[in-house]
Amino acid sequence: MTTTAKIALECENIKTLLLEKNANYGNSALEPLNVFSKLDAAEAIQARIDDKLARIRNKGLNDATEDTLDDLIGYLILLKIARGGAPIEPKTIDIGASA
Repeated sequence: MTTTAKIALECENIKTLLLEKNANYGNSALEPLNVFSKLDAAEAIQARIDDKLARIRNKGLNDATEDTLDDLIGYLILLKIARGGAPIEPKTIDIGASA
């Protein structure tokens, strides 16, 4: 498998994870309930990122914590969206090229 195909696959896996979690949690990352916390979406996501980084620092990266890495990538994407960084028009590339 080419590097380009691996990148496309990993991105697709993170996309699927984010969409499933968004459906399960009711968009709570970007529209928090604010029952206990009064943080806005971006601040709350940054707190979750800190938690994931702490877990990686304390436990390391291994098979048992691989989900933490996926969660961290997902939270970074959500932070970009919360900060208004999602592009209006998606950018596309030809992934058929080898890399």
